[in-house]
Amino acid sequence: MSQSIDCLVIGAGVVGLAIAKNLAESGKEVFVIESEDTIGTQTSSRNSEVIHAGIYYPKNSLKAKLCVEGKKLLYQYCQDRNVPHSRIGKIIVATDLAESAILKDFLKRGLSNGVTDLRFLEETEIREMEPALKFESAIFSPSTGIIDSHNLMLSFQGDAENKGAIFAFRSPFLSGEVTRNGLLINIGGDDPVSILCTTVINCAGLKSPNVAMNIKGCPNELIPRPYYGKAHYYTLSSKNPFKHLIYPVNTSSTSLGVHVTLDLAGQARFGPDITWIPNLDYDFDNSRESMFYEAIRKYFPQLKNGDLQPGYTGIRPKISGPDSPAADFCIQSADDHGVRGLINLYGIESPGLTASLAIAEHVTKLC
Repeated sequence: MSQSIDCLVIGAGVVGLAIAKNLAESGKEVFVIESEDTIGTQTSSRNSEVIHAGIYYPKNSLKAKLCVEGKKLLYQYCQDRNVPHSRIGKIIVATDLAESAILKDFLKRGLSNGVTDLRFLEETEIREMEPALKFESAIFSPSTGIIDSHNLMLSFQGDAENKGAIFAFRSPFLSGEVTRNGLLINIGGDDPVSILCTTVINCAGLKSPNVAMNIKGCPNELIPRPYYGKAHYYTLSSKNPFKHLIYPVNTSSTSLGVHVTLDLAGQARFGPDITWIPNLDYDFDNSRESMFYEAIRKYFPQLKNGDLQPGYTGIRPKISGPDSPAADFCIQSADDHGVRGLINLYGIESPGLTASLAIAEHVTKLC
């Protein structure tokens, strides 16, 4: 069976859903395929659910630009659609003088990215805001928040469907080919089909590089190598003493370290760490527990043995490895690879959720 369509979106994670929504609202005919049986089962549902401010990313990077833009769009969208969220704020804490010097760099970087509400906290403020926190100094990000990511994705899906977008689940991408008339995409599942597409947006997350490798005519040399950064999250079994997100100063270029995030019910969880793995694997490795206790007690010394319980794992879709600085978002269009109608999204890790609506606007302009 063969048919044709205007826009095909590969992947129904939060970014794919936002893109489908924007394209459908712009009047495009949109078809979304997803290999799983529902939306957002991988990266989009295995993260911290944080609305990031845009502090850490290099100036003029896509991550910085799209995070700051996306944050504004996301808060407005949540307000308009009644998506559960809370602008609870984040404290970035230094526990010694060396870390305090790094805090100053964070403040400067945030300001250069357009995050204008960051400020150093007075000692009395910190003690009043978070009595359980051990600190040398701290800065406060009032525009950092938390969100119900599943509710958000359902809202994006509903918006897309209301404008005519069609979703096909259990429909994996198999292969593709660049033709004179468009991109021919072969889709598996219960009813395999080949679709001729004017535009294909590859936002398959962890599988995006593999999808691109299997589109005949897409230059392989421009497809980045995928790396998988596995994250573990522990939950706090005792009473949660925190009212804000707590992020320790961290010097790693690939992770922000083991921080405290809260869900909308007030449950505290700690994570993520990072473990480099060769293949997709969501098993929980409880041998990480002692490292978590050590890292957390630097800023929360009252944490007792037994207070941490295994939570869940997630995998970051990285395009830079353990010995390299974190890569920027990579969004390639015909201007980059020469294939008309093909847009590849690679390395859409954090702050992908925060930036989702801004990414969608960026991609829509490329279509």
